[in-house]
Amino acid sequence: MKIAVIGAGKWGQALYHAFSQKNEVAISSRTKKDIPNFISIKEALEYEYIVFSIATQSIREFLGQNFVDMGQKILVASKGIETSSGKFIDEIFCEFTSRENLAFLSGPSFATEVLKKLPCALVVSSSDHGLAKTWTEAFPNFIKAYESSDVIGSEICGAYKNVIAIASGICDGLELGNNARASLIARGLVEMNRFGSNFGAKNETFLGLSGAGDLFLTASSSLSRNYRVGLGLAKNQPLEQILKELAEVAEGVPTAYAITNLAKQKSIYAPIATEVCAMLDGKNVQESLKDLLKKK
Repeated sequence: MKIAVIGAGKWGQALYHAFSQKNEVAISSRTKKDIPNFISIKEALEYEYIVFSIATQSIREFLGQNFVDMGQKILVASKGIETSSGKFIDEIFCEFTSRENLAFLSGPSFATEVLKKLPCALVVSSSDHGLAKTWTEAFPNFIKAYESSDVIGSEICGAYKNVIAIASGICDGLELGNNARASLIARGLVEMNRFGSNFGAKNETFLGLSGAGDLFLTASSSLSRNYRVGLGLAKNQPLEQILKELAEVAEGVPTAYAITNLAKQKSIYAPIATEVCAMLDGKNVQESLKDLLKKK
């Protein structure tokens, strides 16, 4: 396969490295990078198979300015929810191309470990079984890829786990212990599932790689950007300072607001996401902890 990866951040470069093991792969971004096989955005969008790894809040603008639908087969590796509209990523892409041309990547995977060729397992979700199979077969031997038809479930898992990871980072930053973190993550998984059920997601997705797998990884390691945001909040650092020092996109920050807004609109009980938003807005983390413990 000839594949173009659009987005040259850490995750984009990791996917470029992974797909290059078995395929002919180029990489592109709006900012020129000194990477082998770097091509222009225009050239990348002419490929039949394209991987998108760009910040969720930039997707609509990027597609509107650059994308021309030529029936490209797309694998979306971005995670999150658009804050301005509350739309999921598949809904945004479907404004620019057909649903049968779209697949979505999820599962536990840190870019640094993929670059080292360490083993992991991922999920490719699509309404088109043939497209999902095509993408799973393109992965290298050190990545076991599974197929799924639950696009919305995989998307919600990938978005929501980043919010729980912020809460988990706060928990560890306050040195509340392993018991507290495990309890938080377990209740976070329940909260994710409850939210997803309102959008037609399948329960088993939340118990698999896309849900529990990715959540356990992201909410328990300092390799996670969102977890590190939580560590900073626990130290009472201003959010602006945390994000500046991070120097990378922490999707859990805008996603927390998107989830909370959707939860309010649909009367979904989302206590952890709600408290994460409050802390992002400056609420004292100790007060948030007390309030969270009072909730059911």
